[in-house]
Amino acid sequence: MITRQLMPQVGKLMQYFPIVYVGGPRQSGKTTLLRHLLPDLPYANLENPDTQLFAQQDPRRFLASFPQGAILDEAQRVPHLFSYLQGVVDGNRDLRFVLSGSQNFLMMEKITQSLAGRVGILNLLPLSWNELPEEIQHTLSSEQWAFQGGYPVIYDKSAPPSLVYPNYLDTYLQRDVRLLQNVGDLAQFNRFVRLCAGRVGQLLNLSTLSKDADVSVNTVKSWLSILEASYLVYFLQPYFNNFNKRLIKSPKMYFTDTGLLCYLLGITSAEQLSTHYYFGNIIENMLLMELYKSRVHQGIRPQFWFWRDSNGNEVDLLIEEDGALKSVEFKASQTFNTRLFSGLAWWQQTSGVPPDYCAVIYLGEQEFETAHGRLLYWKNAKM
Repeated sequence: MITRQLMPQVGKLMQYFPIVYVGGPRQSGKTTLLRHLLPDLPYANLENPDTQLFAQQDPRRFLASFPQGAILDEAQRVPHLFSYLQGVVDGNRDLRFVLSGSQNFLMMEKITQSLAGRVGILNLLPLSWNELPEEIQHTLSSEQWAFQGGYPVIYDKSAPPSLVYPNYLDTYLQRDVRLLQNVGDLAQFNRFVRLCAGRVGQLLNLSTLSKDADVSVNTVKSWLSILEASYLVYFLQPYFNNFNKRLIKSPKMYFTDTGLLCYLLGITSAEQLSTHYYFGNIIENMLLMELYKSRVHQGIRPQFWFWRDSNGNEVDLLIEEDGALKSVEFKASQTFNTRLFSGLAWWQQTSGVPPDYCAVIYLGEQEFETAHGRLLYWKNAKM
């Protein structure tokens, strides 16, 4: 298996919490990671009908069958188990349970109700570039990486994206979305997901999305929360500090994985991606998620924002970290020119953020300092 950056964080939290929850999208590698990392803990998959029935009908006896603790996979399938789990770990401080799940909405609701103060929370997203072995990195261009995405099965088993993503979406709709009572028409929800893909990297307009999807604005809000809770999309919120400008208040929507995004957009090859009219948006999504995943997999909750004023002036990403505000622009270009830094030059005059905290991340290989910040090759970029 591919070594994941999150591995040390699981062991660290197990020293302090009787329960550790590892969330993340379906097929991101949670089960593989936990079973590899904790081979001595028994494993139970609550998607298995027999195991699920046992846990539902006799939760006390189910938990008692794991006297040393266990890995409980897809734990959101039996949400009332959490109340019993609280009593078990309170009664025996030596027990360690590790929960995993692909529906953050259902899991976090039960965690806050029943397990508050007893659980350490981590998330495992699809592979980041830095997690790929070097022998795989050498075979991939930026376009190929964006097109294939980071789901481990593509690299562990050499599965073609053309097979992975259709099956992934079907599984997601049938297993995860069906759990939620407010989604009655899966075909309409499928169409809604594809409409969201067509808005990647753009300001979210609920009214136009509602009109295009032929559902109410409240339904759009509900369905977007499902996509976010399933780790399929990420909403980048605007930064609200007042720099004497009228602010944009809508978030921007990105996908956690660009391979799935490309599938939803009907892109069938890396060559097609390089000439696609959404190429810039997809590369921006890819570069943003690399910075995001690198933090999430270290157990950090990223403080990410973007800035745009009412005149259209914008900075792609602001990072609040270590008492500083870092500014990043993403560019799909492979060639340096001074225009790459025009947004950061405006931003520095507006905000007073010094060049030391500013960077342009792009697809070219040159790296150097400029008067308005650093130019960084995306494969090496760290902010």
